[in-house]
Parts: sequence; C-alpha cells; structure tokens
Amino acid sequence: MTTEIQTRKARVLGVEGLIKRFGEHTVVDGVSFHIEAGETYGLLGPNGAGKTTIISMVAGLIPADQGSIELAGFAMTPTTTKAKAHIGLVPQELAIYPCLSARENLLFFGRLQGLSGQDLKKRTGEVLDLLGLGDRAREQTKKFSGGMKRRLNIGIGLLHRPTLLILDEPTVGVDPQSRNSILESVEGLATEGMAVLYTTHYMEEAERLCDRIAIIDEGRIQAEGTRNQLVELTGGVDRIELRGSGNTTATATALRQLPGVQHVDGGGSGLTLTVLNGPGLLAPIVAEAGRMGMTLTSVEIVRPDLESVFLHLTGKALRD
Repeated sequence: MTTEIQTRKARVLGVEGLIKRFGEHTVVDGVSFHIEAGETYGLLGPNGAGKTTIISMVAGLIPADQGSIELAGFAMTPTTTKAKAHIGLVPQELAIYPCLSARENLLFFGRLQGLSGQDLKKRTGEVLDLLGLGDRAREQTKKFSGGMKRRLNIGIGLLHRPTLLILDEPTVGVDPQSRNSILESVEGLATEGMAVLYTTHYMEEAERLCDRIAIIDEGRIQAEGTRNQLVELTGGVDRIELRGSGNTTATATALRQLPGVQHVDGGGSGLTLTVLNGPGLLAPIVAEAGRMGMTLTSVEIVRPDLESVFLHLTGKALRD
C-alpha cells in the first residue's frame, strides 16, 4: 500500500451527491468521492453506516434518489450496461456453486462475463494462482474452508479484468490466517492498475490496504484522506507511556516544562504523557526522566489510529 497519492492518475469512478432513502429514513446523505486508477479507496464505518447501500448504487444494483455516478466515462444507473461491464463486484454473501470445483466455478462465471476459449482458460489459471488455490482447483468448493471460499469469491470478480473491483466486507467471518491471505491478495491488485473500492468496519484493514479512506457514519462521509491526513484531525498528538521507579512526582513536574509536552498524568510506577511528535520527543523525555532520578523499565509510544479519528469525529467508538 502507498501511504500518499504521489501523482494524478486517470479517474475511474466519480460519485457526486448521492442520496438514498428507504421510506422516511435517509440511509445515504450527500456522499461524494472519486477513485483513480491503481488506487485502493476505503469506506470505513460501523455496520449500518450506509456502506453497502453506497456500493449497491455504484454497482448499478439500486437507483440513487439524487446524485450521479460516472464509471470509466459512462453514467451508471440500474439500466446501464456499458458502465457495468467495467465492474467486478464481490458481495458480502458468497456467490459460488458448492458442488462445482474452483476451476468449474471460474469457468462458468467467466463465460457469463464474456470470456471464452484460451483466454478464459488462461485467465482462470492466473486467478487460481493469484489467490493461492491452484493446488485445490479440482476440488468441490463445499469442502473449502470459509477463507478459501472468500478468496474464490474475489477471484470471480477478477476474472474479466475489471476497471473497478468492489469488495464489500470480504473478510467477514473468516479465521485470522485466511483473513491475512485475503488481504495479501487484495494488496496485489492495485499494483496492476486496478481501482479498488473496499468497505470494512475493521480499522486495521483500512490502514493496511487503502491509499485513501472515507470515514462514514449515519450515511455521511465525516472525513476523507490518507491515513496520516485523517490522524492529523485529532491534533496529531501521541502518548508516551513511561514505566519505572523513582520520584515520579518530581519527574512529572519536570517533564511538563519540556516543549511539545501537553499533559502528564500518573505517578507511582508510571507516567503517561500527551505530546506532539512522540518519536522526536522521546530522547529528551527519557533523558529528563533519568536526570530526575526515575529508573525506567519500559517506554512505549502510542500513536493515534483510525479508531481515534472515528471517536474524535463522531463521539463514539468505531465498533459501537
């Protein structure tokens, strides 16, 4: 994953002012974003935030009440065919045939996507290898683990080399090892120039995979940017945890005088400092603690993460 978008690339998807209501309830409220070629863009938010409704409109499965979607230069609506041909959609629910083998599933869906002959055969082999399923290609998928089924589900979306791959919570319900395999597979997609729209409520997935992230809650995008840009919204403060023995009261008083130290709490066996630029302040803080007679047994820098950003923006934890 790249942490910053360095150069302007071709825009694959443009979404402007999407609104969707179900009865009196507004599920998506004025959502706008864009994705460029080779970029992985994340929609991060809790269950019920509107993520699946957004991608259902982007994929042309349901109409927007207001707003517009443009994909690869074509307007996207439920009746559009040209725009839909550029999408690979991987839904939360598995869309595979359990009595068919992995290869047979891919061949079947490949034909539906317009592939045939040697191109289909070659592409099926490429996808099986990419997802680490080559050695199980002839086995019925009902014998697969949950993680293997999820990877095959992704492979079906990849077969026709889509311009935009949409992944809706692709790691839900899988074990940690399978989850890591899925994430490794996704990491390789953007390097091929494919744009990826990734929805998740797992903060660590968004941080690992996504070039830019939209934090979404109650149908609205609360903030958007790279991981570092979003963290700056919290004020960019870090915590430094000092554990040890000695005169912690005098140490705390001395540390409060250092430039960049905003707050010092604790006593007894440890101190917690709120600081600007924790890595840059670590050396003078440790030196000052030693000068004040504190013997340190451990020092830890805790940097803000997307969980902190979500809490800062919405007043609640991401998994509330």
